[in-house]
Amino acid sequence: MNLDKAIDNCITKAIEKKIVPGAIAAVVNQDGLMSVRSHGVRSETNQDPMTDDTVFQIASMTKPITGAACMQAVERGLLTLDQPAAEIIPWLGEVQVLEGFSQTKPLLRPPSHPVTLRNLLTHTSGFTYEVWNSEMAAWKDCTGNPGTGSGKLDSLRQPLSFDPGTRWEYGIGIDWAGQLLEAVSDVSLAEWMQAEIFDPLAMTNTAYDCRPDMQDRRAATHVLNGDTWNALISSEKTRKTEFDSGGGGLFSTVTDYAKFMQMLLRGGELAGQRLLSPQTVSLMSSNSMGGLRVSPVVSQNQKVSADFEFMSGTPKSWGLTFQINEEDVNGGRQAGSLSWAGLCNTHFWVDPKTGLGALLMTQTLPFMIPQVGNLLEQLERAIYETVTS
Repeated sequence: MNLDKAIDNCITKAIEKKIVPGAIAAVVNQDGLMSVRSHGVRSETNQDPMTDDTVFQIASMTKPITGAACMQAVERGLLTLDQPAAEIIPWLGEVQVLEGFSQTKPLLRPPSHPVTLRNLLTHTSGFTYEVWNSEMAAWKDCTGNPGTGSGKLDSLRQPLSFDPGTRWEYGIGIDWAGQLLEAVSDVSLAEWMQAEIFDPLAMTNTAYDCRPDMQDRRAATHVLNGDTWNALISSEKTRKTEFDSGGGGLFSTVTDYAKFMQMLLRGGELAGQRLLSPQTVSLMSSNSMGGLRVSPVVSQNQKVSADFEFMSGTPKSWGLTFQINEEDVNGGRQAGSLSWAGLCNTHFWVDPKTGLGALLMTQTLPFMIPQVGNLLEQLERAIYETVTS
């Protein structure tokens, strides 16, 4: 069976069973796209078909692009991985650790270590997300601090959940990394990404602002209600966010994001454009959290996200800024593969040993419900069975 057919079989079965209303899957190697397959609909409301140029809100798949931008700044001497971040943004030297509550009053103390760029890029800084951390959710409720995703800069000014460098927990660290880049470069994160990543890679459909031509091709976000997917009304942005979120916020397409993955597979270069040195890509692709490991994530809001752990049971570390599986996945990616995902169930991995990258893009909530997690695993097995047999 060829690769297109293997992907088609996997995705069409999922759509027939109403696992997702629509999806695009793609496989890329150093030379470009090996396959891109679109099935189902962009929206259950208007039944527009999913097409290869469909625009997705990629949410936390923004993070690796921010990481690449920060590592470009490291190469140029604008940032260093282990410098106290407070030397650039003084507030990061004032941030406290939340130790709990006395009745309704937050209990705060100074951290034992300063926050660094390495901490921020590896989710070991102590900054967490309230949707996956009950104490941070309680602190947000108690103080009235704006929620993550509000677009307000004050939403980043929250306490740490633990001392920097002492454990891994998913959070807003990469938003702060983007703030550091803006502080040392004197340009916005969006401007840096455009000039240093999107233009060189010809990623013409990736941006923080969804242009009118992109809006016309945008997939609606679907929310599961019982067994039915209901499309949310997709409105154009009516308000400008106060900052470019390094942790989320980009719109993109499968074919654009595949170029970013191809650049990583080629050691930082694509089509004669060098974005990162091979040594930097190697560093980004290596464990940067020492003996710490990624732990399962427990959701505080099941309407937004299920509890999840990718590649359950496989030890995972974190690079700059990717999840890295430390062992081979049975029937799938090799040890040392890079991966992550976006909240509306957009997923990718890059497997340097095999020379492959893959994408599964949907626009569905909650994140990582079991049926979507199973689809991701089935797609991975189908790809490797076809390509490596």
